[in-house]
Amino acid sequence: MNYRRLGRAGLKVSELSLGGWITFGGSVTDTQLARDIITTAYDSGINFFDIADVYARGESEKLMGSVLKDFPRHTLVISSKVFWPMSDDPNDRGLSRKHILESVDKSLQRIGTDYLDLYFCHRYDDETPVEETVRAMDDLIHQGKILYWGTSEWTGAQIQEAVDICEKYNLYKPQVEQPQYNILHRARIENEILPVTEPNGIGLVVWSPLASGVLTGKYDDGVPEGSRIANEAWLRRTHLRDNPIEAVRKLKPIADDLGVTRAQLAIAWTLRQPGVSSAITGATKVSQLDDTLAALKITLDDETLRRIDETIGGVEID
Repeated sequence: MNYRRLGRAGLKVSELSLGGWITFGGSVTDTQLARDIITTAYDSGINFFDIADVYARGESEKLMGSVLKDFPRHTLVISSKVFWPMSDDPNDRGLSRKHILESVDKSLQRIGTDYLDLYFCHRYDDETPVEETVRAMDDLIHQGKILYWGTSEWTGAQIQEAVDICEKYNLYKPQVEQPQYNILHRARIENEILPVTEPNGIGLVVWSPLASGVLTGKYDDGVPEGSRIANEAWLRRTHLRDNPIEAVRKLKPIADDLGVTRAQLAIAWTLRQPGVSSAITGATKVSQLDDTLAALKITLDDETLRRIDETIGGVEID
């Protein structure tokens, strides 16, 4: 396993990380299966485990935390997030000081840890001044409840605004952004986000490097019953709206020439980007994780990258 710095911070995260989105506590509720997957990840060198309070309404934090507690805490990088509604209460959502300070304590309790290495603002909050959010995050760092804070799915302008406020008032700056980034979803990141994050020393830990499975080829012949996209309407709207399947099919000869799967090709493509600190992947069984880990051995040369660009062309998902 290789480890990359989180932007210009001293913290290092594994190139591949394990996330809990709609997996642990959601599609995976068997504690032993979760233990097998998470232990395999840890034994393979993965040190970064990405969770959020909203994943399975807290159950992901509980299940992943119940396994992670068995590993030495200093060997782990654990993250969680705050923003999405956790109840019907009008203040149990967003990035207000009240919601942030209350939410972090609940996440720490569910995970069973004294601190989070990373704490993400899970979306931008139009109803809360950025300065209020930034000061709350700065306070949490001073309190020792989090070590670094970051953003997720913020625009370049929003990230820069947060950085500017931190510089003005000498507050801890965001150190990480978590956007979606993959072969089918790249323009916004490369044209808008990286030009802001790289100069500011902010690392990217990217979600959905496989476009929710589209880049594996599993949807080549339609949407299988019981698949993630079959069960989530918003995923169908996002990933299949512009019909990228034909382009994904054309990636198979490129992967075959390298003797790898399309999933491995997609992971390697994401990690070829120096602005990416880690690619967050999910797994519902150990074999899926083993297959993904094999991508770390792949180096894509310029000719392969050119073929991928030509094959995908202008296909882009939002």
